[in-house]
Amino acid sequence: MTEEPATFSGKDAARYALLGALILAALLGGYAWRGQPLPAQPAGPPAPMTIAANTRYTGTGLVFIAQVQGYFANEGLNVTLQPYTTGKDALDAVLEGRAELATVADIPIMFAVMKGHPVSIVATISTVEKDPGVIGRKDKGILTPAHLNGKRIGVTLGTSGHFMLDALLLRHKLSTDDVMLHDLQPQELAEALLQGDVDAVATWEPYLGALRTQLGANGIIFYSEGIYELPFNIAGTRDYVVSHPEMIKKLVRALIRAERSCRDEPDAARQIIASAMNVSLEDLQEVWPTYRFNVTLDQSLLLTLEDETRWAIKNELTNRTNIPNYLDHVYLDALEAVMPTAVTVIH
Repeated sequence: MTEEPATFSGKDAARYALLGALILAALLGGYAWRGQPLPAQPAGPPAPMTIAANTRYTGTGLVFIAQVQGYFANEGLNVTLQPYTTGKDALDAVLEGRAELATVADIPIMFAVMKGHPVSIVATISTVEKDPGVIGRKDKGILTPAHLNGKRIGVTLGTSGHFMLDALLLRHKLSTDDVMLHDLQPQELAEALLQGDVDAVATWEPYLGALRTQLGANGIIFYSEGIYELPFNIAGTRDYVVSHPEMIKKLVRALIRAERSCRDEPDAARQIIASAMNVSLEDLQEVWPTYRFNVTLDQSLLLTLEDETRWAIKNELTNRTNIPNYLDHVYLDALEAVMPTAVTVIH
């Protein structure tokens, strides 16, 4: 006996359509309830965006994750990552028109603003308390920070390592006048220390970790914990950021997805970051607990920039003598639109 094909009346069709709509609404509601952004529905071809990325710094991690996991692409962005070894070089690429955005710490932003560049911070994407740091050689008589007195110290001037070194010396009643500074590029610091050309270096991860391994028992590290909390950011020129509001919102949404991925799937996140930085997973795991990967715009960022400006003026690292209004260099609109609770800047 052949079965007759099922038929539906108009009422049946309406009932099933309503049921389908309710199921879809429940699924989407559950997705949003778990705190996940709804999948983007890009219209048209992906929009190109070049990010100058410090690929030698763990704090860039959310950008690596968003790229590898396809979060940028899901938002309709065709992101190209330009590799740089410092945030300062990455920001220079933006200021020179070779990239639209950069991953960069606070110190290069401060110096750029002091030079009159129209830098605009889109978001802080990570913070860390135990980085940068100073690593010294015990065989040079360095056992405590006070023993840095009179020593030769390698440092990249105008970076977070420079600021942290000055703060560390000040805490121990010393100053940069009490040491001999050698201005070296980050990739030059390790060889200088290992060869004995300097007695200590002020630098950041992963250089700190590599030197710790190479020096072994002969190395000692003084971290910035309790002295300086480094905010790592994504920033561009004001003209670009203000004239591309929808693209910046897409960028922020992708980074927030990366933040959640980093929190919910830390093993996968560490693997992506270690691969992007070309460092061992073991080295990354050791410093991992000291990093906080959060997309924020916090009032403390402005206070830190002001403190750093006072430091730069006091040490005659800038020709300016006044503190800029750093609120003018923070772009609030995108993060306020996507996740307003992540903005604590007073405005």
